[in-house]
Amino acid sequence: MNNGFLPVTLKEMQERGLEQLDFVYVIGDAYVDHPSFGHAIISRILESHGYSVGIISQPDWKNDASITVFGRPRLAFFVSSGNMDSCVNHYSVSRKRRSSDAYTPGGVMGKRPDHAAAVYANLIRRSYRDVPIILGGIEASLRRLAHYDYWTDSFKRSVLLDSQADLISYGMGEKSVVEIADALNSGLAVKDITFIKGTVYKTRDISGIYQSIVLPSYEEMKKDKTLYAQSFRTQYENTDFCTGKPLVEPYPNGLYVVQNPPQPPLTTEEMDDVYALPYMRTYHPSYEDLGGVPAVSEIQFSLISNRGCFGGCSFCALTFHQGRTIQARSHQSLLKEAELLTKNPDFKGYIHDVGGPTANFRQPSCDKQLTHGVCKNRQCLFPKPCPNLKADHEDYLLLLRKLRAIPGVKKVFIRSGIRFDYLMADPDDTFFKELVEYHVSGQLKVAPEHISDSVLRRMGKPENAVYERFVKKYRQINQALGKNQFLVPYLMSSHPGSTLKEAVELAEYLRDLGYMPEQVQDFYPTPSTMSTVMYYTGLDPRDGKKVYVCRNPHEKAMQRALIQYRNPKNYDLVCEALTLAGRTDLIGFDKKCLIRPKRPAQMGQKNCSSLSAKNAKEKGKTAKKKKTIRNVHKKKN
Repeated sequence: MNNGFLPVTLKEMQERGLEQLDFVYVIGDAYVDHPSFGHAIISRILESHGYSVGIISQPDWKNDASITVFGRPRLAFFVSSGNMDSCVNHYSVSRKRRSSDAYTPGGVMGKRPDHAAAVYANLIRRSYRDVPIILGGIEASLRRLAHYDYWTDSFKRSVLLDSQADLISYGMGEKSVVEIADALNSGLAVKDITFIKGTVYKTRDISGIYQSIVLPSYEEMKKDKTLYAQSFRTQYENTDFCTGKPLVEPYPNGLYVVQNPPQPPLTTEEMDDVYALPYMRTYHPSYEDLGGVPAVSEIQFSLISNRGCFGGCSFCALTFHQGRTIQARSHQSLLKEAELLTKNPDFKGYIHDVGGPTANFRQPSCDKQLTHGVCKNRQCLFPKPCPNLKADHEDYLLLLRKLRAIPGVKKVFIRSGIRFDYLMADPDDTFFKELVEYHVSGQLKVAPEHISDSVLRRMGKPENAVYERFVKKYRQINQALGKNQFLVPYLMSSHPGSTLKEAVELAEYLRDLGYMPEQVQDFYPTPSTMSTVMYYTGLDPRDGKKVYVCRNPHEKAMQRALIQYRNPKNYDLVCEALTLAGRTDLIGFDKKCLIRPKRPAQMGQKNCSSLSAKNAKEKGKTAKKKKTIRNVHKKKN
């Protein structure tokens, strides 16, 4: 009997009375039928348009038979590595293997391969030589053109070529997958599907492409990183549905990879339709005995209210995946979903989040975006808020008030992140006050990322003075309401542009604040971000200027340790960093000092600097590398 989930076995397919599926969807995650999972949305969208879909979750990529569960699909295979890039899922920034996978039953690690989208597609191609393969999801979306791959430290081709797939549906994909399905269903050969927005295809004939921009070739970019920085800027300037042009990337032997312009953003009505589909809202019951899927607990009682982000952070790939135009669900849609949550027997009265990439973005940043597109050469908030910016929280405020009033709801939290510079640009403090009064669970998490304005410029973040004003106002509102709630700032070490000098400045700031963060994010170069291009090329694509890049693992460890300088385990790294940065004035007994010098008895008669040198040597760091780091920072200072 059908249990409401899409079929995951041949038996479940047959119970639906199906002899052959239209589409087989191969995914790197466990099958979770919840709209927080991309595979759930895409499969339910296809189903709502009359197509049958079966799910092959986490196939054994070493066994060809694992891909033939349902036999040959009538129209095509869809392939996604999952909700995360498979390599981000597997490795920390230091390239160490993670111990668990929240998207796998029981949290077990190792159930998907590295570069899963390409591996799965090649697995399919071995068994089905002529069945169309369409890639989608975050991994394929961000690797759709030539890109730097941090985990192999190499410049890779478009994943379309390495996977032997036929098409990539990039971005969120709801519109493009339906157009692809309809085209295939009409009898059109997959090689002739070259006209759908939001897709990438390969061809040997570009003569009929209207208003295309030819990017530097893969071979040229591989030889000259400057050309890749220039190409990426062109790509970044063509991520808007109104102004984006077709992009052509040449490869050897007369082959081209062509990116069509993005799909238009979903309207509110279309967003509502997507989230009203008959999701089961949990993982497939076959996972119950394995311990369930850990990621479900994070999203089970949260509401997705918007998509897209005009924040423009350099280290974020949202511009390339969801775009800069905000798409929002209606109040009615969200209230209906919230009422569903209250009927869940595990609901305790707390809605954990109401947001998206940025919680307080509920509308396009200005009136021009939906007709003229986002600006190519300027950001909405950086370096200063645009004069056309509409900083208005009224709609979000009304939504939160309605959610708070639902019977059975005790508290509505906001955990997906508040953009504090947008909040400060709003002349009306009503939302800020209600945020503090009703929607903070003792501490509010915000992301200043750094305090050095030179680093913040490379990050695409507002100057530190904006954050300082926000902190002051937050404290004032808490005091007026008789509350004692804290701020938890997210900070990032080793971002391009950050030398030891800026890392020390951040440590001094934290000293004066009296705060040491429990967690620090070391910059992680993921595909298709401005910061990753800086990391790989040493250039900022926006202005072509050289940027200092911290690539040495030992220096990265020092920058990270400085942020947590109070941790005794970091003493030697902090001492060495201060010495190299010429800031030994911060080693002493004054209240402004970060660390104290070790007593001779503690150090075996060695001073701080010599001890650090010994530790560096033990970690395989040569004197030459240390000299290089020192010279760079002397030059910077």
